[in-house]
Amino acid sequence: MQVTPTPIPGVLVLEPKVWEDARGCFFESFNQAAFEAAIGESVRFVQDNHSVSRGPVLRGLHYQEGKPQGKLVRVVVGSVFDVAVDIRPDSPTRGRWFGIELSAANRRQLWIPPGLAHGFLVTSPVAEFLYKTTDYYAPSCERCIVWNDPALAIEWPLTADPIVSAKDADGNAWSG
Repeated sequence: MQVTPTPIPGVLVLEPKVWEDARGCFFESFNQAAFEAAIGESVRFVQDNHSVSRGPVLRGLHYQEGKPQGKLVRVVVGSVFDVAVDIRPDSPTRGRWFGIELSAANRRQLWIPPGLAHGFLVTSPVAEFLYKTTDYYAPSCERCIVWNDPALAIEWPLTADPIVSAKDADGNAWSG
């Protein structure tokens, strides 16, 4: 597995080694020991989620207050522009964001440690998005920063107005 750090400490791009031949391909999509070696700590995943969305759906920016979730995210059909926003109180990169294309074709995964907000824009006709979490979904702890907050100035690769849920459209402003 190739591990690439990002400008936000702890956020990592993971790319599996892929074996391809005339029959197709094979790759290990998750290996606990290799993952922990890559991030330098022990992590326990408790929940797997599978989201199916059509383009240009935009989901996020979501996080949980009091029960933060680390997320290991990937796309198995289509493509998305995936974004992590550092909202950790004492982080030197607080208020900064990192975005990357995740797709079935590039097989990249993004590790988003606990304490960051997360969102994605579907950039294909349909996308299937899988993610593992380090804590359970807790509706009472769920929070949302509005996706187009001018203080964050996320450069979403929009070609049309995004389709956004009412909850996400009513997200809070970034308080910095």
